[in-house]
Amino acid sequence: MTSGQFEGATPIPSRFLRRLGPVATIALAQLFGTSLWFSANSATDTLMTSWQISAADIGWLTNAVQGGFILGTMIMALGGLAERYRASLIFVVSAACGALFNACFAWFSEGLASGIVFRFLVGLSLAGIYPVGMKLIVSWAPERTGQALAQLVAMLTLGTALPHALREAGTDLPWQYVILASSMLALLGAVLIHLLGDGPHLPGAGQKKQVSGSRSERPLTVFDAFKVNRFRAAALGYFGHMWELYAFWTVVPLLVANTALISEYSAVGLSGMAFSIIGIGALGCLVGGGLSRRIGSAKVALGALASSCVCAVVFALFWRDLPAMWLGILLLAWGATVIADSPQFSALAAQACPKEVVGAALAIQNSIGFAITVVSIAATTALFDRIGLDAAWLLVPGPIVGLLGFAWASRRASKFETNA
Repeated sequence: MTSGQFEGATPIPSRFLRRLGPVATIALAQLFGTSLWFSANSATDTLMTSWQISAADIGWLTNAVQGGFILGTMIMALGGLAERYRASLIFVVSAACGALFNACFAWFSEGLASGIVFRFLVGLSLAGIYPVGMKLIVSWAPERTGQALAQLVAMLTLGTALPHALREAGTDLPWQYVILASSMLALLGAVLIHLLGDGPHLPGAGQKKQVSGSRSERPLTVFDAFKVNRFRAAALGYFGHMWELYAFWTVVPLLVANTALISEYSAVGLSGMAFSIIGIGALGCLVGGGLSRRIGSAKVALGALASSCVCAVVFALFWRDLPAMWLGILLLAWGATVIADSPQFSALAAQACPKEVVGAALAIQNSIGFAITVVSIAATTALFDRIGLDAAWLLVPGPIVGLLGFAWASRRASKFETNA
C-alpha cells in the first residue's frame, strides 16, 4: 500500500496534483471554497445603498452565514457525519451546494430578508468545507499538523479577502458578477478535492472505534475530547480568538471608510485596502506555521493572540490621532496577527483529542467558536452605528479571556500529568 492509498481512499491520479502535493492541494481548494464566506461583504457599499440597509444589517448578513455554519458543524459533530462519511466526499458535496446557494444570493435576493436566507444556506455548506479541510490535512500530514494547518488557514484568510480583490478588479461590473466568481472558484475547489481523495492517516469512513473499560466497551464520542485538559486549553484559547476575528473582518471596510485612510489612499480603493488588511493574515499564518516547527504551536498561538489584543487597544485609543500611514500599518499588523493563532489552536486541539474523533472534535470546536462570533458581530456592528470606531473596544475582551482560559486549562493539565 502506498502512502497515497488506504482503505476508502483514492490515489492521486494527476501529475499536477502529485507535483503540487496533498497539503498544497487541500489549501488551494480551501482558498477557493471559502471565498464564499465573505462574498456578500465585498458589496457592502452597494448593498447599503441599493437595499437601504445599515452597518448593523450587513452584520446580520454575515451572521446568517455564521448561523448556518454553526448548525452545519453541530449536525456534523453530533450526528457523527464527520466520521461516518469520507471527508473528501463531504467537502465536494458541500462546495457544490455552497456555490449554488451563493449564486442564488446573487441573482434572486430582493432585499435583506431573502439575502439572509441564502447566506444562511451558504454557511450551512461551509460547515463541510472548513473543518473537513482540517481533517483532510490531518489525514495527509499528521506529523506536521501546525505548519500544514497554517497553510490551510492562510488559504481561508485569502479566501475571505478574495471577494474584495475581485470587487476591486471588477469595479465596473455589477456586484452579482463578483459573487458569481466566488461560486465558480468553489466548484474548482470541489474538483481538486474530488481528484485528491482522503489521506492514509485516519480511520476509514464508517470504521468504528471503542473505548475499553473495566467491564464494558463504548464507542468514542466527541464529548471524550472535552475530558482532555489540553484539548480544553486549546478550545478556550480558540474561543477567545473567535470573539475578535470575524467581527474584525466584518468591520474592516467600515474601519477603512471612516478613517483618514480612504481619503489619503483613494487610489487603492476601499476594496483594495480591505483585501490587503484581511489578506495579510495569510502571511501571518504562514510565518506562524514556520515558527511552530521551532518553538511549538502553543507559543505561536499565545503570542499572536496577545499581539492582536495590543493592536485592538492601540486602534481604539489612537484612531483619531494617528497619521494615515501609521494607521494603515497598525491595521495591517492587526490583520496579520488576528488570524495567525487560529491554525495553532486547531493543531493543539487535533493533537490533544483522540484520533478517532478528531473530525467531530474540530467540528464542535468550530461550532462553538462561530456561535461566539454571532454575538460579537451583532454587538460590534450595532455599537458601530451608535458610537462609530470606538466600537473597536468591544473586540478587546475576547483575546484577554482566551489567554486566561488557555493558562487555566494548561495549568490543570500540568497538575494532572504531575500527579499521574
